Amino acid sequence: MKTAPARLSDILLTALAPIAWGTTYIVATELLPPGHPLLVASLRSLPVGLLLLLWLKQLPEGIWWWRILLLGSLNIGIFQALLFVAAYRLPGGVAATAGAIQPLLVVLFSWGILHEKPSQLSIGAAIAGFVGVGLLVLNPAASLDGIGILAAIAGAAIMGLGTVLVKRWKRPVSLLVFTAWQLVIGGMLLLPLALTLEEPITQLSTMNLLGFVYLGLIGTGLAYSLWFRGIDKLKPVAVSYLGLLSPVVATLIGFVVLHQTFTPLQWIGIALVLVSVLLGQRTTQLRQKLGKPTRARNFLKG
Repeated sequence: MKTAPARLSDILLTALAPIAWGTTYIVATELLPPGHPLLVASLRSLPVGLLLLLWLKQLPEGIWWWRILLLGSLNIGIFQALLFVAAYRLPGGVAATAGAIQPLLVVLFSWGILHEKPSQLSIGAAIAGFVGVGLLVLNPAASLDGIGILAAIAGAAIMGLGTVLVKRWKRPVSLLVFTAWQLVIGGMLLLPLALTLEEPITQLSTMNLLGFVYLGLIGTGLAYSLWFRGIDKLKPVAVSYLGLLSPVVATLIGFVVLHQTFTPLQWIGIALVLVSVLLGQRTTQLRQKLGKPTRARNFLKG
């Protein structure tokens, strides 16, 4: 009974990460200079990562050099690049729906890498989340682009794999140091792409600066710290379900701030996503409870 509040607090704290990511769209469209997605992605990761690294003064050692290079590329650099390719080539709804396949992919990655066999309920919850996001953000006029669809699905797979590997390898340092390493690697990977493919920003307004500060500190530094903390405390599959909150928050902000309207199907989509998130947490809790006696029996047999 004593562990229940801590468990709930872990879920709620982790949920703050996709909630923060859900605010990215409104901040990017209303506060940041247009036409620089890769530079924005780099500047939201690299400065805060470098500041943390200078403050904490700790570098990877041994095997963790290549591990953090891979994790920073998967969770930040490659993921962000694919995300923006999808955003440019697809309507937001199509991109969000393709990305919502991530919980199902994490279920499969966890099965292959962590040897956590999925239950039928967990697979059903992942499919329900995917359908819910589709109802929430798609519209009949949405156009499909093959490269954009592949980029969105690949981005979901890349971050899903990174999430599972974070759990598999167990961070060797504090949460802030671990987050700083990945932000620096991801930002450094994106910066040369941005400088090569995009025009330089010639002028920054006060609102632009406020947008960058918010995305760097809250939407990236704090959000990724909470996300990696959640991977420590929860199952990767449970964490991935919480990621579905991001398109829900983005849509709700459009409803409140931009006075967009909701259709009945969108309300059904929100309900399906929330049910998927709740089922995702419930299935992992049930598996943990059922797994304890199983491990005990295996120990006795050995």
